[in-house]
Amino acid sequence: MNNPLPGVPLIESPLFPSLASSLGLNAEEARIADDLFHKGYAVFDFPDPDLDARIDRIQGLLGPRFGVDFADPASNKTAGERRVQDAWQQNEDVHAIAANHQVLQLLGTLYGRPAFPFQTLNFPVGTQQDAHSDSVHFSSLPERFMCGVWLAMEDISADAGPLFYYPGSHRWPVMTNAMIGRRGYGSDLSSAQDPFAPAWNALCQAHGAEREAFLARKGQALIWCANLLHGGSVQTDPRLTRWSQVTHYFFEDCVYYTPAFSDEITGQLQLRSIKSLSDGKRRPNLYLGEEFRPPQPVAASARSSLGRRIQRLLGGGN
Repeated sequence: MNNPLPGVPLIESPLFPSLASSLGLNAEEARIADDLFHKGYAVFDFPDPDLDARIDRIQGLLGPRFGVDFADPASNKTAGERRVQDAWQQNEDVHAIAANHQVLQLLGTLYGRPAFPFQTLNFPVGTQQDAHSDSVHFSSLPERFMCGVWLAMEDISADAGPLFYYPGSHRWPVMTNAMIGRRGYGSDLSSAQDPFAPAWNALCQAHGAEREAFLARKGQALIWCANLLHGGSVQTDPRLTRWSQVTHYFFEDCVYYTPAFSDEITGQLQLRSIKSLSDGKRRPNLYLGEEFRPPQPVAASARSSLGRRIQRLLGGGN
């Protein structure tokens, strides 16, 4: 396939409609691709014949960690912790879901680079988290080579605080500190996404965006693009659970960093040390196949010499 824009994820490229026919997608994969391209998310049935048994084991093993009596229908399920991060390190079923071969193959095809999972989050209830884009938490250079897959581990009702999203918001500008007029590198935040909330709210108003809730059934999963605005609805019935697993994926040959604490314009990036949970191997920060090393500060004498050379090139010095 001749792709003139290899630094843009295929599924987010303006050229995708003309390139899609060369990817060899079946009918279901083509539907997923079309939804991702136009809406920024796609729903599909998770491809694992052992999924029900895995879900039962995950709930049984992780349940005690949340400090909630899940056996009591009247107990407040929101009273305990809301998530376990990176349970894949101790739980083979969490790992198997995150490293599902069919999902990895599909993501690699749609993005044009091999995908690898780097983080899992397991939830017994909804997050009730405000609308946000994952791009401020973890991103890549080139941008947008990141996505998430959310898996429903039970049927989700409107009262359980379902996932919500703004269709089409993945096409909006990717938020950076420069765009909102703040410095990120070396800063201290209690919430990485809070400084960006006013800008996201303004974009929602400008686009007249309306959010949609995902009332999923057990076994359904949702892929979302890196910049899709999404969050967790308010849970109106605290007796309900909303078991789910999120896996975040990066793609090969990128620089991986945290934008909320970076200043891209000055080259000051909070780089991430990333391992693929598929094989446990480190994925170095790469740019066009070469390991990326942040630029070093330029000494005053070197800056002066560089300035003189630029002046001569511009005809400003004799």
